Amino acid sequence: MSRVLVTGFEPFGGEPANPSYDAAVLVPGATAVELPCVFADALAALREAIERHDPTLVLCTGQAGGRASITVEKVAINLIEARIPDNAGAQPSGVPVVAGGPDAYLSTLPVKAMVRAVRAEGIPAAVSYTAGTFVCNQVAYGLAHLIATERPDLRGGFVHVPYAPHQVTAADRPSMETTTVARALTAMVKASDSVEDHLPEGTIQ
Repeated sequence: MSRVLVTGFEPFGGEPANPSYDAAVLVPGATAVELPCVFADALAALREAIERHDPTLVLCTGQAGGRASITVEKVAINLIEARIPDNAGAQPSGVPVVAGGPDAYLSTLPVKAMVRAVRAEGIPAAVSYTAGTFVCNQVAYGLAHLIATERPDLRGGFVHVPYAPHQVTAADRPSMETTTVARALTAMVKASDSVEDHLPEGTIQ
């Protein structure tokens, strides 16, 4: 079995909590680390966690308010366009995550198999092709770049999770219980361990 590191973010944007980290700490057998929602610090914190815990699998997670499903990110782009300031007040725009890096990275995890595993648990899930341009995408791209340039034996990717119910006041805004998110992340870890990289993943609706 993999040595698993699951990261989530600290609260941001005035929210009292962040369901990504709240769920990360509930994944059995995994080490959970909270990353700062700060452009200047997030990647350094991720690198420090990887160096300290030496995982073989990293699942980075973040909050995607408005999404109704667990979404496994297939693509991370080399661009920061901050719609709101980060927790340090910085709001960079039009700058790369990694200067001189590729325009994008595709996840090397079996994202479709991960989605199917979550759906098999009765939990809504989908493949996403946009991780945004905020700190979530920065971490997704930074992890992929670290794997591509320094740690080729490490497997990793990014997952977005919906709001927790306590964050939602309007009845038409989607949310998901933190314990359900943790079950989904656990299913993804198992799928990542059981699917061989060279096997085709097939299609998914």
